[in-house]
Amino acid sequence: MSQKRPDGIREYDEPAGGWGALQAVAAALKREQVVVQGVRTLLQNNQPSGFDCPGCAWPDPKHTSAFEFCENGAKAVTWESTAKRVPPDFFAQHSVSELWKRPDHWLEGQGRLTHPMRYNPATDHYEPVAWDEAIADIAARLNALDHPDQAEFYTSGRASNEAAFLFQLFARAFGTNNFPDCSNMCHEPTSVGLPQSIGIGKGTVSLEDFDHCDFILSIGHNPGTNHPRMMTALHDAAKRGAAIIVCNPFRERALERFQAPQVPLEMATMTSEPIASAYYQVKVGGDAAMLKGISKALIDLDRAARSADAAPVLDRAFIAGHTAGFDAFVADLDQTRWADIETASGLTQRDIESIARAYAKSTAAIVCYGMGITQHRTGTWNVQQIANLLLLRGNMGRQGAGICPLRGHSNVQGNRTVGITEIPSPALLAGIKAAFGFDPPTKFGHSVVHAIAAMRDGTAKAAICLGGNLAVAAPDPQACFAGFRKLDLAVSLATKLNRTHLLTAKATYILPVIGRTERDAQASGAQAITVEDSMSMVHASRGFLTPPSGEVRSEPWIIGQLARATLGERVPVDWEGLVGDYERIRDGIEAVLPDFEGYNARIRQPGGFMLPNSAAMRIWKTPNGKANFLIFPHLEEDLDTDEPDVLRLASMRSHDQYNTTIYGLDDRYRGVFGRRDVVFLSQREMDRLGFAEGDLVNVETALRFAHPDRIVRALTLVRYDLPDGCCGAYYPETQPLIALEHIDPQCLTPSYKSVPVRLRRASADDAATTTVVREGLVGRASNGGGS
Repeated sequence: MSQKRPDGIREYDEPAGGWGALQAVAAALKREQVVVQGVRTLLQNNQPSGFDCPGCAWPDPKHTSAFEFCENGAKAVTWESTAKRVPPDFFAQHSVSELWKRPDHWLEGQGRLTHPMRYNPATDHYEPVAWDEAIADIAARLNALDHPDQAEFYTSGRASNEAAFLFQLFARAFGTNNFPDCSNMCHEPTSVGLPQSIGIGKGTVSLEDFDHCDFILSIGHNPGTNHPRMMTALHDAAKRGAAIIVCNPFRERALERFQAPQVPLEMATMTSEPIASAYYQVKVGGDAAMLKGISKALIDLDRAARSADAAPVLDRAFIAGHTAGFDAFVADLDQTRWADIETASGLTQRDIESIARAYAKSTAAIVCYGMGITQHRTGTWNVQQIANLLLLRGNMGRQGAGICPLRGHSNVQGNRTVGITEIPSPALLAGIKAAFGFDPPTKFGHSVVHAIAAMRDGTAKAAICLGGNLAVAAPDPQACFAGFRKLDLAVSLATKLNRTHLLTAKATYILPVIGRTERDAQASGAQAITVEDSMSMVHASRGFLTPPSGEVRSEPWIIGQLARATLGERVPVDWEGLVGDYERIRDGIEAVLPDFEGYNARIRQPGGFMLPNSAAMRIWKTPNGKANFLIFPHLEEDLDTDEPDVLRLASMRSHDQYNTTIYGLDDRYRGVFGRRDVVFLSQREMDRLGFAEGDLVNVETALRFAHPDRIVRALTLVRYDLPDGCCGAYYPETQPLIALEHIDPQCLTPSYKSVPVRLRRASADDAATTTVVREGLVGRASNGGGS
């Protein structure tokens, strides 16, 4: 008889997508009380005359189908367009101290914010405040700072191009380049690493390239959960015979087999399509070693071919005409031993050579990667090793080939394009000065890690958050929570209540905003906003639902009002005019950024327009004018310890989750239902460490410089097929394990995907925390205290 598995843990044998996805969508509509309205809303999702999904950044096809949404996109839409409301009466009934004890899932699940609210420390309650009073007080407090650099301007990827551009214009007119941004925590290695390699910090492929490739290397991502509409492209590529090689520590269901909801035959016959041609479970932190191994094997294949007078494997003409650094790159690979590659990657030489042979046979190859590549101390180097691999065979700047970073949040890429950066280029600053008549600051500002450190140390005094849940998304909640509570001013523009709002400063405001699905009416009438997807396509988004109350305002309106009240006549910008007609904001973007030439006209075209992509045209905007082979002189990141019992922990999202938003407590593809308080570990490692499935363990950081209370307590061990030396657990429950200093030194992205940890058997006292952790509370009972 098989051993009984822990509560809520069972095998799930169905394919990804299919009927399971449709059932989940129906459940989401019912949960948010929008069954009839929700169906109508979903049919406008990602349509030319509708709104852009507030979920992932995967591009829309040119010819949309009757429906162009996925399960998790539907959850994002229904989560935003819910019928549930959080009016002032809600805050009158619940003190902040009481709300702090509630699970994060519960907080957001209460519904949409309806009125501007201000925290009253005397009563420990949020209370309604008039917009004029709130705007005036926030402006006065900003102007009372000793220096503009005492303010942090945080942006979530969900903000539109128009809101993000106004936000950076306001902050720079105020006098700072402090722009901590969600991209600092996810794809900053792409933004930093690729410009050094190919001269642009974006992917080089279009959606149409997936129709022409015959090889896809998929590394460090889980599309079935994090960007499910990508599954259509992978499904179609697999059906026409393209090789799809997957390298990931976890065996993700969607990359194994997928049932397409838009294919009636598969739905009717309960069949599915195998996606991965081959699946390799690379060790957590072993990506750079694997990638160097593939390149090493490819070079060996080329040498063998040349000696046999056969067709070359490498694109020597491309390498000679377009690249630099090839000889040094080859020399580094030649001196790298296979035994060391195997140890670091967790793959055998035979495995890696098999990947190289499949790649060598291809005529057009795409490499896709996600945060399993970027959220490491070696993230920037990891990205550059992918670029090296593509350059070896000229798979850059031609049809069906290129690099495909999978940006997570809708418009996280667009925010950066329109100026949300703490390291502004001279061209950006010159464009702002020419278009708006003031001198923006030139001193580099704060990323997320810098901002949290400044808040912790008391040198930052104000935080304006354009969406998001910074205190939960950021690393080191011990530092982040304390930092927020030291602030003089905390302002959050938000659709829903979250934990960041409960970290009260001397003055704390929640300002409710219009969502993507809702009609945005300004002085000139209904407005469209624009977003940029992960493949550089810019298109319009038009909501149509009625906002949750007459007191909800658009993000551009709020930013414009704050800027006008704060700056007065000091800066010659017509904030009222810009906000009254978003076409004027887009005119301003075009004036500052020439790539947006004809902006307003081009977004009227179906599907919008593509921004210029230099690398896709084989124009290398690097200092030497070449695409560069860049060397990673090591094989893996330093664990900071040589203890044999230390594991590498990868944090991850569940299938019922988007970023820090937890829609529900199921992760069905991994067989977890009704809970999140788990650690995934292989049976081999359980045996080695003396544990059994179902044991309660504390997860402790093994970082030498980490705070001694970096512990997440009483998690349940769950058996899962993982490489030796690796374990996994949910984000953001594991945030307390991550020190602020545990980052990629080149771009400061936190190492969420490779944290050295020890597992210790939990005590009876530790077990008492299990209930709150299971319900989705982010370890608060043992990691941070109340507000």
